[in-house]
Amino acid sequence: MTKVLKSDAIAEKLVVDLKDRIEKRKLKPILSVIRFGADPADLAYERGIKKSAEKLGIEVQVNELSRDESEESVLNLIKKVNGDDSLGGLLIFRPLPEHLDEEKINNTISPSKDIDCMSPINKAKVYSGDISGFIPLAPKAAVLLLEESGYSVDGKNCVIINHSSVVGKPLAMILLAKWATVTLCHVKTKNLKEHTKGADYVFTAMGRAESLDESYFNENSVLIDIGLSANAEGKMRGDLKADSVDGKIEAYSPVPGGVGKITNLLLLENVINYY
Repeated sequence: MTKVLKSDAIAEKLVVDLKDRIEKRKLKPILSVIRFGADPADLAYERGIKKSAEKLGIEVQVNELSRDESEESVLNLIKKVNGDDSLGGLLIFRPLPEHLDEEKINNTISPSKDIDCMSPINKAKVYSGDISGFIPLAPKAAVLLLEESGYSVDGKNCVIINHSSVVGKPLAMILLAKWATVTLCHVKTKNLKEHTKGADYVFTAMGRAESLDESYFNENSVLIDIGLSANAEGKMRGDLKADSVDGKIEAYSPVPGGVGKITNLLLLENVINYY
């Protein structure tokens, strides 16, 4: 029978552990958020963060700026957050308005409050193999889900279907640090099925709903699905066509109910770590 790697128990354990850390040290953690405009997707993401934060007793301060806010104003706000020791982290919603210089924004974020790992200093640490600090959250959550489900990546062949700087590349560095053999696949990869069928573990973040069926895997395959996009019915789903692999692979993580459920908690853990 194919295992469904749900993250409910992991999320519950994280909540208990993080609440315990806050209560023992009598902390009053605060997360500062910068949001541009009121895009429905951003508002939904914000509600999810607030819901998780409320469980832990973390305050979320939202700075809502207009989409045409001047770059100088945004940079000054970031500097203000950097200098306020009561604030344990800064999260800037992306994508940024087009007139803002993303490189300049990222360079201005204090590395010690860069909970989303956008500062080039924190990225450089990850790419040099140092995963002890801030790491992009989806890759961190993906590996945590796999390991907490009883799977070790040591010596395993891992295929990643994504080569972005926020998922594929940092995920590769995490897996390499844990002694996995890693293959990165992307839009120009030939014979994708050849790679995925030969892998022990497959991590996918294509953003193409239900596009991977049983023909991409073998009976021992374990898939961690980081993808999220709307399917033909308009429902948010992962890259895997889950009903096609039931009974045909070892295990997979569902969407929703898998990686996404613990990502916000890891974000808030970074806030707690500041104090």
